Amino acid sequence: MAIEFTDILVVGVSSRALFNLEKENEIFNTEGISGFRKYQLEHEEDPLEPGTAFHLVQSLLHLSKNANKRIVEVIVMSRNSPETGVRIMNSVEKYSLDITRMAFSGGESLAPYIDAFDIDLFLSKDMNDVQSVIDSKKCAAAYIYEPPTEFKPTDNMVKIAFDADAVLFSDDSEHRYKTEGIEAFHKYEQEHQDVPLGEGPFAKLLIKLSKIQEELPTTIELSPLRIAIVTARNAPSHMRVIKTLRKWGVYVDEAYFLGGLSKDAVLKAFGAHIFFDDQEVHLTDSSKVVPSGKVPYASDSPLLKLNEHK
Repeated sequence: MAIEFTDILVVGVSSRALFNLEKENEIFNTEGISGFRKYQLEHEEDPLEPGTAFHLVQSLLHLSKNANKRIVEVIVMSRNSPETGVRIMNSVEKYSLDITRMAFSGGESLAPYIDAFDIDLFLSKDMNDVQSVIDSKKCAAAYIYEPPTEFKPTDNMVKIAFDADAVLFSDDSEHRYKTEGIEAFHKYEQEHQDVPLGEGPFAKLLIKLSKIQEELPTTIELSPLRIAIVTARNAPSHMRVIKTLRKWGVYVDEAYFLGGLSKDAVLKAFGAHIFFDDQEVHLTDSSKVVPSGKVPYASDSPLLKLNEHK
């Protein structure tokens, strides 16, 4: 009988996002598959160091213990073969990660397997795979940056931070801002504050996270899963965000409307296990203090065409 993941958050994480495999990746690039295979077999019993997504995964898995039932499922997805993937399996066991499902594609793209595993969120260091998933609109996906050097979670909470436009919401408003300017953007957003924003690539993930919060045995204000929006929006365009979230039935614990101020200080204070944004200008600094992932524009997005034109 098929297992239903309707009420379970399913995260697909690549082995390079979960563990630090940069040295191994360099060996693959310089010595090819034979050199990589030899190195992995020789170091099979050596545990891998945590990667950018490690603390997020570890904390998400802990939520199931709080709920006394499985509400999070993590799938390790790797282009390794099953043979060279033994070191990854050993590392999962070494860190006592409650992960039972894995996919080893033997060099093939992982994107086609998103549906097979019912993935809600795909985290990878392969931009081609991430772009394919974003274009397919099958689930949320992000390209994972290098880990910050000094990030250490301060408690067992899971803290996830999102940019707003082109991440949680459609890219329509951001396109208007970039093509018509800040005054036209604010005017339009204020006039349309009662019209919900369109769903962006991470909208369904946010809605599912909100449902997961309801499964935890605490009031939503005390939930160990905390969600924050950290956006360059500010008054008067902020009300449309709040009213859209209400329309979606989503409870957000924290929101920061920065009006163009740097996001990294806020994200560090929040202690985000992961921050998702679409713009390099924000991610360059944020990735130095908290684990961060870039949400690429869909290949048919007018924002992508606008950036290419510039």
